[in-house]
Amino acid sequence: MFSLLKAYKKNDPSVKSLLEVLILFPGPKAIFFHRFSHFLYKLKLFFLARLISEVSRFITGIEIHPGAKVGKRFVIDHGVGVVIGETAVVGDDCLIYHGVTLGGVSKTKDFKRHPSLGDNVLVGAGAKVLGPIEIGNGVRIGANSVVTKSCGDGETIVGIPGKPTS
Repeated sequence: MFSLLKAYKKNDPSVKSLLEVLILFPGPKAIFFHRFSHFLYKLKLFFLARLISEVSRFITGIEIHPGAKVGKRFVIDHGVGVVIGETAVVGDDCLIYHGVTLGGVSKTKDFKRHPSLGDNVLVGAGAKVLGPIEIGNGVRIGANSVVTKSCGDGETIVGIPGKPTS
């Protein structure tokens, strides 16, 4: 938990203290609730896992499905409106802003429907990353972009549809 709080301090210039992050920021709360609900989900206690997830969404405005896998030091800045789907994977040291969706485009069960983000990925406010795609390490996705295709390491993706910048 301490490394997560330090990640917030590193990524948000408004942070005055680690105590402020722990008590007042919605992102760390959502991550804490998610870690617990994900544990229950892996034990196949699906109802209880979803109940914890719903309580978290009510408190934080951040919806992370209990089945999603999130890495270490995952920072959700501001957070309201963030939605992370069941089969999504978020790597280590990722930073996402409010209104981001890591969503699916299929109703098929028992199938990867959501994106996987590599390590050190930044997703700008309002961006939508959709489908079973792979986002490489160090990728930057611009605000309000809609990404539906995989991209390689270090790319910057912008626009609708999201495309690499030259």
